[in-house]
Amino acid sequence: MPNKLKPLIIGDLEIKVPIIQGGMGVMVSKASLASAVADCGGAGTIASVGLGYGTEENETNFVKASREGFRREMRQARELSRGVIGVNILVALNNYEDLVRTAIEENTDFIVSGAGLPLRLPEFAEGSSTKLIPIVSSARAADIIIKAWKRRYNRLPDAIIAEGPMAGGHLGFNPKDLKSGNAETLENLLVDVLRVVEEYGKRFGLYIPVIAAGGIFDGKDMAKILNLGAKGVQMATRFVATFECSVADEFKELYITAGKDDIVIIDSPVGMPGRAIMTKFVERVMRGEKIPIKCSYQCLKTCHPKTAPYCILRALFNAVSGDMDNAVVFAGSKVSKVKKIVSVKELIDGIVGEAVDSRKSV
Repeated sequence: MPNKLKPLIIGDLEIKVPIIQGGMGVMVSKASLASAVADCGGAGTIASVGLGYGTEENETNFVKASREGFRREMRQARELSRGVIGVNILVALNNYEDLVRTAIEENTDFIVSGAGLPLRLPEFAEGSSTKLIPIVSSARAADIIIKAWKRRYNRLPDAIIAEGPMAGGHLGFNPKDLKSGNAETLENLLVDVLRVVEEYGKRFGLYIPVIAAGGIFDGKDMAKILNLGAKGVQMATRFVATFECSVADEFKELYITAGKDDIVIIDSPVGMPGRAIMTKFVERVMRGEKIPIKCSYQCLKTCHPKTAPYCILRALFNAVSGDMDNAVVFAGSKVSKVKKIVSVKELIDGIVGEAVDSRKSV
């Protein structure tokens, strides 16, 4: 259907459908999914983490294997689509700088960066036209990043993603607040972040769009968020149950069959809580069982293989491979509403149509 929503403008980058497909690792958001989203007018995102995992080289040179796997995905995505395609790079990764510099070399359209404050991101991307987009879970984090970037590098973020507590994967909120339901809502977070960003925008004469993420499931959710002042949304969970997502069928089936009571908050070796679907492996982790780790590298700054309760990289890789008994499967809070596998085009058309109708009725 025709898109009747305003495009998301990030500098000289125009995203015709204001939907960014979230970066999901390990190996969930790859070239096939990102390019399909880009072809539909949205922004596709490749998750950089662990793209060399499972190869022989990964065991002997993790940094090189990750870099080359990342480079392959970016190039493949660009061969498949000329639409807007970017990447997601976790601050918590030990090879963060290497991955950022690789993305810059490949002229990716944008870099989304979270799981920590990306205070040095502009340093690694100096001289590039790639758009830099930090993820924040508080107005304070947005303020810290903007001040640091302006003071150190004389630049501001090209956009900011405000991610609420209902997102899947790693979350920037207190675990107790998440489990009790007392974490700040996306709506309140968005309003607070907008206030901070608009103040800096006026001060420096720059436009910084704010994109909302976390628990946005359908067009009604999207319309509500856009009406609050967001210029676009980031959605991840919905894109797993698409034909173009390359994860194993067992992974998608878990999304389709998951109930509300199957969604749990777990502790991750990343040093942050995460929202996941209950599996046998997650049950073991939540009981406090330590799953032995055999690791010749340390992919996360916060993970120490000798003391970590389990390897999050392997558990996520097991998920995309279909070994669900030994997997961590991240998902958003509304995953139980996913009922079938559809094409990316059908998904985006449905969300946009519903959003347009919802905004008309306001």
